[in-house]
Amino acid sequence: MTRREARETAFILLFEKTFTQDSLQQILENAGEARDLQKNAFALSLAQGAVDHLEEEDALISAHSLKWSKDRLSRVALSILRLAVYEMEFVEDIPVSVSINEAVELAKKYGGDEDPAFINGVLGGVARRPEAAGKAHKPQETPDRETVSAQAED
Repeated sequence: MTRREARETAFILLFEKTFTQDSLQQILENAGEARDLQKNAFALSLAQGAVDHLEEEDALISAHSLKWSKDRLSRVALSILRLAVYEMEFVEDIPVSVSINEAVELAKKYGGDEDPAFINGVLGGVARRPEAAGKAHKPQETPDRETVSAQAED
């Protein structure tokens, strides 16, 4: 399963969580039985992390969705935003630009016509705030061949 597919699974879990008090594990088991939703450790860790930080995510979403209160957002948009904000704020090895792009792609697939632009705008605001400046995640540097060769010789 690719990271994009795992992220989509995490989104589905978060979306379904908006309808029930069941644990993510129970939702995953039920969804797996109903429609072959695959278990994936990365997907489950993203979804669980997002659930664990709902208060922080919702505060950021509310602060940056200028004309919309969190209660007026569709469950799809809210679930996508929560997942992306969780990644942007708490997952160090995912670049902010990747989180935003993946959220927009999910919105294109699952959201309404205006959701991709709305989600892009909200997440752009979250990324541009001054306290986020130090959190501009960069992908982990990959050593060049010479470095790898030199390390292998040691």
